[in-house]
Amino acid sequence: MITHRKDESEINQTKIVDQIRCLGIDMIDNAKSGHPGIVLGAAPIIYTLFAHHMRIDPKKPEFFGRDRFVMSAGHGSALLYSTLYLAGYPITLEDLKDFRKIDSITPGHPEYGVTRGIDVSTGPLGQGIATAVGMAMAEAKQEAILNTSNNRLIDYYTYVLCGDGDLMEGVSYEACSLAGSLHLNKLIVLYDSNDVCLDGKTDKTFNEDMQARFVSQGWNYILVSDGEDIASISNAIEEAKKSSDKPTLIEIKTIIGKFSKLQGTNKVHGSPLSKEDISFIKENLKVRDIPFTISQNCVDDMQYLIESRCEKFVSDFDKGMIELDDDKRKLLNYFMGDEKEIKLNDLIYDAPENLEESTRVTSSKILNSIVPNHKELFGGSADLFGANKTYVESIGDFSFENRSGGNIFFGVREHAMGAIMNGLALCGFRSYGSTFLAFSDYLKPAIRMSCMMNLPVTYIFTHDSISVGEDGPTHQPVEQLSNLRTIPNLDVFRPADANEVIGSYKAILSKNAGPSVIALSRNVTPILENTRVNEVENGGYVVYEPIKEAEGIIISTGEEVHMALEIAKNLQVKGIPVRVVSMPNIKRFLDKDKKYKEEILPSKTKKIVIEAATSYIWNIFVKDTKYILSVDSFGSSGKKEDVYKKYGFDLETLEEKVENLLK
Repeated sequence: MITHRKDESEINQTKIVDQIRCLGIDMIDNAKSGHPGIVLGAAPIIYTLFAHHMRIDPKKPEFFGRDRFVMSAGHGSALLYSTLYLAGYPITLEDLKDFRKIDSITPGHPEYGVTRGIDVSTGPLGQGIATAVGMAMAEAKQEAILNTSNNRLIDYYTYVLCGDGDLMEGVSYEACSLAGSLHLNKLIVLYDSNDVCLDGKTDKTFNEDMQARFVSQGWNYILVSDGEDIASISNAIEEAKKSSDKPTLIEIKTIIGKFSKLQGTNKVHGSPLSKEDISFIKENLKVRDIPFTISQNCVDDMQYLIESRCEKFVSDFDKGMIELDDDKRKLLNYFMGDEKEIKLNDLIYDAPENLEESTRVTSSKILNSIVPNHKELFGGSADLFGANKTYVESIGDFSFENRSGGNIFFGVREHAMGAIMNGLALCGFRSYGSTFLAFSDYLKPAIRMSCMMNLPVTYIFTHDSISVGEDGPTHQPVEQLSNLRTIPNLDVFRPADANEVIGSYKAILSKNAGPSVIALSRNVTPILENTRVNEVENGGYVVYEPIKEAEGIIISTGEEVHMALEIAKNLQVKGIPVRVVSMPNIKRFLDKDKKYKEEILPSKTKKIVIEAATSYIWNIFVKDTKYILSVDSFGSSGKKEDVYKKYGFDLETLEEKVENLLK
């Protein structure tokens, strides 16, 4: 609570900024690791934002109505932590001293879920600003579906601090282009523009006209020529907030490593300063040259500036929440809460009369059944709605004119789509996005961030094998399944038919957290008698049992399960009894107890794997790699049957291989 009132003109803002600077370089010096350049150069920017603009409650860092802050230049974590400390967030001086130490709440780059007050994990450059676009989209959607003319409950801004490196990364181009197209006016990017990157001056690699670039993408552009001028920075932010139809880039010219003997050079970017230089800086700033010395006046004044501006903000939000109708309050509670489970009690699925259907079509039916009834589900496609079958007919399209629409047209921007999905999830949605499985490579950095932050994001990938056919090796995924399965905390499903697609969605949506992948086929396949919706959550289960005790077990996934069944039935006629196990999710099966795994895959029985993808992930199940029938080279352009034949995945060749391996 505010314990005193004062005229803001009495507050020495420069002194607070310098306190932020010196705390940051003390942290880096103590850790013997870190990035002092941004701490010294960008401190006035972050101070101005937190002290004069962001609507926050440091005592309640997760308060939903708050403005969001994304430190896209994640190497500036010491700058952020020192600011959060002065602002009154639950970070202690001891936490600052533990900067970059094991198990501290002040890790080397900001980590969501580790430090209260951190809205998103950042570090890989470009991810932060792209994720912020998703956060701004989430605000726009929530504003449209929750607010009324008399209750402007949702009204938060997403602020970003980025550097030259963020804007060099390709993902920033993708995301900022979409942000301009969608007129995301609640997105404000503060660009720490110092003309220096790790390897030297940016004029060697980065000569773009920032104003021309961003204006051409549909943004406002504001230049602040002096990064030490707090009033000019504040006025620029105020001007940006007045925009009703465009996001804003504020380019702020700064000097990297300001006040250091190395200022303005790349030498101050990523290495601790010398003791002599630290003393030189503190002497110039008139700060006591004792590590972690804190001016209580600076702490009190910083917190006063925030509290006096935001003291009624939380109570006004709580009041507005009470005024919502029951449905809107329930939806807001979902966005605010940790319970993200969605039960598919309302799922309606009509199987085709001939009981044959591609798994991407089944997926489409499921999405069209459940998404209209669950506004917390929000997603789209990277220009492949028609191919991915992820368009939901009855919910409209998300756009500047229709913020309540549910289909997101990401355009051909797979990497941005992944990061944006993370931003949506960070603001309470269960997000999903879709493209071809071969193009999942474009999303890999964003998927990795989904997994680190444990977000409820669903990646829907179609055209899942060389059976794509004529489009050839660029569109035929081979190594992607193995790559995805090796990412920690990623739930990867490859269902065989409609039953397993339904089971996959049930398993995915029943989780409160954690990202998932569902890999779907373009080709029509039969809906099998022995596949089971409720078995999918176990990862692997028996779909065919021979009359006699099995002499071998075929493990398979996706379309190849159908081949495995044909092979097992043919071998049964030849007197070779073979069990078939469908393995839609390897990780889930491996997480089962020893008894279950032994029941499905008895250790004494020979196992053979059939999957039209790379072999490497399957070694755990077989005693020799010759028992893995896989595709370990890129595919070819041609009809599906011809491609299968060339790579030994036609039924006749596979059956012969299995029979020989079992003899």
